[in-house]
Amino acid sequence: MKPIWIVDDDPSIRFVLEKALGREGWPIRSFTQARDVLKALADVDSTDPQRQAPQVLVSDIRMPGGSGLELLEQVRAQQPGLPMIIMTAYSDLDSAVSAFQRGAFEYLPKPFDVPKAVELIRRAVEESQREEVADIQTPVQAEMLGQAPAMQDVFRAIGRLSQSQVTVLITGESGAGKELVARALHKHSPVAGGPFVAINTAAIPKDLLESELFGHERGAFTGAQTQRRGRFEQAEGGTLFLDEIGDMPFELQTRLLRVLSDGHFYRVGGHQAVKAHVRVIAATHQDLEQRVKDGAFREDLFHRLNVIRLRLPALRERKEDVPMLTQHFLQQSARQLGVEPKRMSSQAMHRLQTFSFPGNVRQLENICHWLTVMAPAQQIALKDLPPEVLGAAPPGTAQLPPAAALPVASAAPRLEEDFSAMAHESAEAGQSAIPCGWLEGLGKQAQELLAQGHNDVWDQLSQKFEAQLLRAALAATHGRRVEAANRLGIGRNTITRKLQELGLDNEEFD
Repeated sequence: MKPIWIVDDDPSIRFVLEKALGREGWPIRSFTQARDVLKALADVDSTDPQRQAPQVLVSDIRMPGGSGLELLEQVRAQQPGLPMIIMTAYSDLDSAVSAFQRGAFEYLPKPFDVPKAVELIRRAVEESQREEVADIQTPVQAEMLGQAPAMQDVFRAIGRLSQSQVTVLITGESGAGKELVARALHKHSPVAGGPFVAINTAAIPKDLLESELFGHERGAFTGAQTQRRGRFEQAEGGTLFLDEIGDMPFELQTRLLRVLSDGHFYRVGGHQAVKAHVRVIAATHQDLEQRVKDGAFREDLFHRLNVIRLRLPALRERKEDVPMLTQHFLQQSARQLGVEPKRMSSQAMHRLQTFSFPGNVRQLENICHWLTVMAPAQQIALKDLPPEVLGAAPPGTAQLPPAAALPVASAAPRLEEDFSAMAHESAEAGQSAIPCGWLEGLGKQAQELLAQGHNDVWDQLSQKFEAQLLRAALAATHGRRVEAANRLGIGRNTITRKLQELGLDNEEFD
């Protein structure tokens, strides 16, 4: 791992952070002034462990030889992806605003609580590592993004179709990115050198759609002062994308079928056939088979369009792509507005990944643009998310009854017993998951503690929840901490720290 760099002219601050970060197993490099940091950055060498670039930079704001804000500007110019935390004993509004405006990851006022400072640095490290992975995996101008298996199937299909001009039908919910797929099919096809022309058949009035598609001759109808080329002629030698084909009027479906079968058409009011050398790609969010059964869509046209069908998954079906897409849209919005890209906190990202996204990728793009404008800090916290995300209950959560309807009892001890009993029952039954009622039980315990007037409900329940997870993992691995950490999906240093914090360090797990 790359080192954490600390720059502060106060030796006591450096000492405290060095010891705290050293206990976490992180390599550290300390400096007393900004100019030394800049020299070290100019001398980094990835092949030399002593000269590696920093993973995170933690800097005081007021130091001899240059301020932390000046250092922040210079570092951002050299390494824009490096998270930098600004510390200061002068906790004024101007310092905080200046730090965030110049791209600081976070602002840490002195004196600070050491565990909270370490947790903040840990979040910065995670952000830095995510940025590094994204830089490797994501092209700067990627036309489509997706690591989910369903999206990889779409990418493979586009690759297989790259040497073909066959008609393709793209299905998927509104906002899922059907036009992006159509553009990718065009770009990677033998007609890529020709035009890509798109028309939404649901957005154009029925009386005008025929003229839009096929053009018209002069005098064909009132207002037709000149001859006009339609979309088929505009797409000559390229691709015509017919979006929302399921909404096309029934009488126009016959004309479209003739073009697909004969390869020629007539302009409105025309008597001379026009040859069409056009590849057609259609898309719909509707169930065309059902539309055929209902008599709203021609069966023969359906079969003409349904030569190759590509189904584009909804965003809720590929939640693993949300972080990558979010980063992409935040960077895109920042470029459009001429500001620094904002970053998502782990809590905010988790909430986004549990959101159902009824508007699919288009809705995520809009949310990212909203956050770029409205989120107050460079790092987007959970509370910064828009109301439609915060107001949606995450999947699997239950609606809790009001506190007054619940019996008041000594909740905290019983919670630990409930978890112990559930873990024991699951182990005996060979189950891989806690019974589904545990969330309701947790909610009831929280309501009871709140009804009793406790002000530390979060700490009480979080500690007991974490303790049960640790006990279960260590019991399953016979006390092997590294294996238990891997099974839980946390770091080795994290499990050691948690055992100490929860007083479990001396327990034996066989």
